[in-house]
Amino acid sequence: MDSYEIKIDIDAFVDIQEAADWYNYKVEKLGDRFKQKVKLQINGLKNNPEIYRIRYKNVRCVIIKKFPFLIHFKIDRKNRIVEILAVIHTSRNPKIWEQKVDE
Repeated sequence: MDSYEIKIDIDAFVDIQEAADWYNYKVEKLGDRFKQKVKLQINGLKNNPEIYRIRYKNVRCVIIKKFPFLIHFKIDRKNRIVEILAVIHTSRNPKIWEQKVDE
């Protein structure tokens, strides 16, 4: 089966960069490791994104290994696209996730 194309919304890029900046501020190079883990998790969605269950409004989530963040994404089966919508800390209120995705 063909793999999915990954599309990352600009808001998700901002989420990733803000978290990386915060981690780098706390511990040198930790933000770089965070971004590397995010990239690995996102690339892992290319082959079988449907293994993650729908959490809300057709949005699925995958946790970033070693970091308390969730990647929020939708699947466009017809066009074989995984759209990354947000990367949000797990301690944030779930309503914020939904509001952010609705923007």
